[in-house]
Amino acid sequence: MTSPVLALRRAIIDAASGDAELRALMGGALRLYDEPPRGAEPVYALFGDVKAEDWSTDADRGHAQSVDLVIWSEKGGARTALMVADRFFAILDDASLTVEGHRLVNLRVTELASIRDKDSGLARVTLSLRAVTEVV
Repeated sequence: MTSPVLALRRAIIDAASGDAELRALMGGALRLYDEPPRGAEPVYALFGDVKAEDWSTDADRGHAQSVDLVIWSEKGGARTALMVADRFFAILDDASLTVEGHRLVNLRVTELASIRDKDSGLARVTLSLRAVTEVV
């Protein structure tokens, strides 16, 4: 069985990498990582916190996931990070993604929050998602 967390991450990357507007906002390429590359300059996004819980029924084995995408801004403001978050929202909310080894029941954006990081002074926008998948 493929991990529901890893399978959903792959599906998110696949969907986002096909969006030209998102790539343009991120400097010409999808910059979505598990960890920030050494010396990476914003704007980029990271897979943040994730929580997967059993969501099985008598007939199907499934998972409910809470997933955060964290977008780091350029110096001087949150505008570009918010624009990137808006594109992720447009791409992912209620999307029909192909999730290897699983059937995506639904995917919703549940929250968008922006705060300024005290250490770097950069704005950080967090897009929270909720996904329900069933094992196929």
